[in-house]
Amino acid sequence: MHRKFGIDTSTYDVIKGWRANASYFYIAKEFVRDNVDTDILEELLSLGGLGIQYCIKSELAYSKLTENKEGLIRVEYSVFNDKYNQRDVRARENMHDLIESDANKVTNVFSTLF
Repeated sequence: MHRKFGIDTSTYDVIKGWRANASYFYIAKEFVRDNVDTDILEELLSLGGLGIQYCIKSELAYSKLTENKEGLIRVEYSVFNDKYNQRDVRARENMHDLIESDANKVTNVFSTLF
């Protein structure tokens, strides 16, 4: 499968990448439907500042994790949730605007990659 999609990660201990949410599934669907040009794909995926996630794949990697209690910050759910929702709405608006913009030439699309 890695020949079709890129990198063989079977020997990796940790994989670092964009954190996924429902917006990414929308982008993926639009991309495989040939509605998104590859030239704007990375920008679409980075909208909203969702941050980075780490996938811990091995026992070795898991055994190296430590807790940083000094780095913990207590936040009120209502404050955090409101800020998250506002950021999510802005990101979705920006995503739709970019897909509908002239930057999305829809010439270098999913079906042209094969």
